[in-house]
Amino acid sequence: MICTLVLVRYPKYGGFLGVLSMALFHFPLFFNKKISFYKLMGCGKNGTFDKNPDWNQWAILLVHESPSPIIPAFISHWIQFFKAQVSTFTLQPIEGHGTWDGKEVFGKLPKQTDYEGSIAVLTRATIRLSKLKDFWSNVDGVTKQMAGAEGLITSLGIGEVPFIKQATLSVWKSKADMKNFAYKMHEHADVIRKTKKEDWYKEEMFVRFIPLELKK
Repeated sequence: MICTLVLVRYPKYGGFLGVLSMALFHFPLFFNKKISFYKLMGCGKNGTFDKNPDWNQWAILLVHESPSPIIPAFISHWIQFFKAQVSTFTLQPIEGHGTWDGKEVFGKLPKQTDYEGSIAVLTRATIRLSKLKDFWSNVDGVTKQMAGAEGLITSLGIGEVPFIKQATLSVWKSKADMKNFAYKMHEHADVIRKTKKEDWYKEEMFVRFIPLELKK
């Protein structure tokens, strides 16, 4: 199983093209039998959960069996025609738990492995409406801490539905660096405790990947 995340950045004032693409891209993706799961998403401005959208950047997440990215021709032509910049993350899921739209989209994964190399982490959640205020009042501190975390290569915030369905993908030099941030950084560890104690999420998923290729 392979996960491909494609970031599409449109030229200045081209954000409306991204909005339009979120409707048009469903058709070639839905009918592509080689893609077992896909999501079309917007992006936040500050590299993690963020209420402020980046109108010029949009994300396409694909899950497939083929080791090479599967981008339908219509989408490739669209991107080229409108001179958008593309970044591609090719990822192999190795650890995780949880569901996305009620599905284990990356198959059955162990919660832990002995892999210790460079690693990418996808955290996504559907936030309970009654917990939106609690969630958004706690994420700013985590965002600021992540930006300067040791071993962080890059991070980005993506989401299907503004404010409610949010995700963060972060890439780290090693699993040790990722764990130091996740469990030893006070602000992040505190948010993890609150999400469980106060039951913020209606649905959540946490998956770790081996980064096979990061192409910009």
